[in-house]
Amino acid sequence: MTDTFIPAQDTQREMRNALGLFATGVTVVTCQTPRGPLGITVNSFTSVSMDPPLILWCPAKKSARHDALASSHRFALHVMGEHQDDITRAFAGSGEAFDTCDWQASEHDVPLIAGCPARFECHIRDRIDAGDHTVIIGHVDRVTVCDASPRVVMAGSWGQFLHPGDV
Repeated sequence: MTDTFIPAQDTQREMRNALGLFATGVTVVTCQTPRGPLGITVNSFTSVSMDPPLILWCPAKKSARHDALASSHRFALHVMGEHQDDITRAFAGSGEAFDTCDWQASEHDVPLIAGCPARFECHIRDRIDAGDHTVIIGHVDRVTVCDASPRVVMAGSWGQFLHPGDV
């Protein structure tokens, strides 16, 4: 079956479902705010440039955490591992879910979650108004990687890749 539609107010669910067919990683973005550390689970993350090293992510404007995250000067983007589902779910529901994970503050006071397959510590280079989201472009200042398998999401389901030796 093939379905073609025009993206509009009454086809938002179909649009979301179509976008969900693109497999993506699961991340948690953290920053420091005047009220304390804050985090959010996001999957709108991509690499932008290697030189200079830039990444982007896009918080929804309707999120209660949007303004604090978009106005921060620094953030850390954590690629979450398949062993960190409880942490990922906790930050999807609450920006203050730091009691669910092992973390410490960086020298810039940005919360850093331990044990992630990859972590990108950034300062914000650009904020771009983009419809119902803000595009945050971060300049990567430091990267940390560890030996852990990343979590993947597609069509609303979480999964992981099998390594060649595991098949």
